[in-house]
Amino acid sequence: MNPPVFSLSDATVGPMDWLDDCHQRIAVALGELRALVQRVERLGVDEQARQMARSVHDFFSSTARNHHLDEERHVFPRLLQSTDADLVQATLRLSQDHGWLEQDWLELSPVLESIADGNQGVDVDYLREAVSVFNELYHDHLTLEESLIYPAARRRMDEADMATMGREMAERRAQARAAG
Repeated sequence: MNPPVFSLSDATVGPMDWLDDCHQRIAVALGELRALVQRVERLGVDEQARQMARSVHDFFSSTARNHHLDEERHVFPRLLQSTDADLVQATLRLSQDHGWLEQDWLELSPVLESIADGNQGVDVDYLREAVSVFNELYHDHLTLEESLIYPAARRRMDEADMATMGREMAERRAQARAAG
């Protein structure tokens, strides 16, 4: 039984590779978020800032949230069953990070929506600080996942686990696309 594959550029990959790719896209989106702050500081809320804000907002509101859900449903549970106390502790920390990232996002999201809508009254100091906190937590989070969690998950998941994970990820994304 082969796991469903996802299309990344011209290749097809399994679900763990899809998660790895999403980390790359998160890093790019974080860079775009930092660039947005710099643009708003220099030029205010112009058309390009509006487009950047919309793009980043849409990415973190959908793709990044789905990514966290994938990890919570498929990666973390197996690692929490480990007898390796450090691995369990790191997994618990990452799960808690998801909560903090969501909270940070709920505070940052309306500011980005405001920029996307062309509001000139953005508190740039607040935006800079909120983006800094969000960015730092996300980078620490991604580093721990890539250095410890994903390699451990790959060692612990068999082909059937990967198939279930891939199928569920694909189904959830198809439902989201169908819903608009």
